[in-house]
Amino acid sequence: MTALILIAILTPVAAALAGLLFGWRRATAVFTAASAATVLGCATFLGIRLHATEHVLVDGLLRADALSVTMLGVIGVVGTLAAWAGIGYIDAELAHGHTDADGARIYAALVPAFLAAMVIAVCANNIGVTWVAVEATTIVTAFLVGHRRTRSALEATWKYVVICSVGIVVAFLGTVLLYFAARHAGAPTEHALDLDMLRAGADRLDPAVTRIAGALLLVGYGAKVGLVPFHTWLADAHSQAPAPVSALMSGVLLSVAFSVLLRLKAIVDPATGPGFLRSGLLIVGLATLLIAALMLTVTRDVKRMLAYSSMENMGLIAIAAAAGTELAIAALLLHVLAHGIGKTVLFLSTGPLQAAHDSTAIAAMSGVISRSRLVGTAFATGMVILVGLPPFAMFASELAIARALTNARLAWALALAVVLIAIAYAALVRNSSRILLGGTPADAPPILVPVSVATTLVIGIIAALILGITAGPLIDLFTTAATQVMR
Repeated sequence: MTALILIAILTPVAAALAGLLFGWRRATAVFTAASAATVLGCATFLGIRLHATEHVLVDGLLRADALSVTMLGVIGVVGTLAAWAGIGYIDAELAHGHTDADGARIYAALVPAFLAAMVIAVCANNIGVTWVAVEATTIVTAFLVGHRRTRSALEATWKYVVICSVGIVVAFLGTVLLYFAARHAGAPTEHALDLDMLRAGADRLDPAVTRIAGALLLVGYGAKVGLVPFHTWLADAHSQAPAPVSALMSGVLLSVAFSVLLRLKAIVDPATGPGFLRSGLLIVGLATLLIAALMLTVTRDVKRMLAYSSMENMGLIAIAAAAGTELAIAALLLHVLAHGIGKTVLFLSTGPLQAAHDSTAIAAMSGVISRSRLVGTAFATGMVILVGLPPFAMFASELAIARALTNARLAWALALAVVLIAIAYAALVRNSSRILLGGTPADAPPILVPVSVATTLVIGIIAALILGITAGPLIDLFTTAATQVMR
């Protein structure tokens, strides 16, 4: 198992080095997609071999448990789809002059580096290493957000860097305070930030110091998740990033950051009591849902619409985490995977639309389903996934979250969330109807779909259907992860 987790880290690193050395070539692009598929394969084998056992690997620096395996699976699925679609996307960008050889080389090197950083973040057994890996994702994705080097892209990049850097500094302060509390509780210097050590001695941590650390960690990593109050980077970054990068950021990066909060919650709760972080998660979750729902009603940009939808889903996941029961954690993990696949299909379908119209404005797009059956079907399917309709898995995950909130005596939070989600869904349906079913202008440009993007859209839809119909084998993994988080 040590070899599997090392392969999951080193394969994307090798792909990043290949992209840096050889630039954008079909071989390096395929290598990147293969490295993401390797991460998925490692997650599959680890899930089969782990069962309900928790392991710490590689001298205590890396760990493989049900939560890390779950997140490796999300990284692998979304990463494979996005990396494969990126082949056609960058080829089209080069053909139309939207990027040059240097830009393509940077893309070829940074996408697998992005994957490697996320793998380290979910497999690290030391929260200091986790913090470094999450910060690395900020540095890597900053260059990807500004890929087109336009004024809007550069503005979005700087906004992303500044806001997320503030968040990560806040998270660093929380990490330092947690280290301080662990040392004063008797933890050895070299292992004071190890998850195993912190979990074992969580009830001995100073409550006052841990309470401050928990608040800082929630706000700091919440910035990376796209939660209030440091949420404002998300829409700008997603609207300017290449479609495959937007898929990676929305479909997996936000969830990776939230998985860190789940691990930290298991440390903070025994010291402060479960009510402290529960209140914080409820406040930021409901506030994020509110802002996302309101912004969805006024946005006129398709990629910003999808970004606000990601905010809405992260807000719902935060509320589920506040419930803190095994059912709630298992349900939110299913939600994370289903959202990742659905949002990937949606963002990848916007790539051909943006290329055809040279715009992401909703007003510029009309009659898409009659102009491109593939893009229209993919976009419609992704939207059905997002609004939680059967047979897709978000229907089951949202029902389970609702049940968990009721069981945890948070029916009032569920009622508020349902109202806000209904507003968000109404806005999504209205805007999607304009894009898919509006009249087709006489001068409407053709929607050209590269082969790799077309293949990815079809596979993404099939994967979403399979997950919705046969999620059973994964439920045991999610339940085990929830048990280990709560233990």
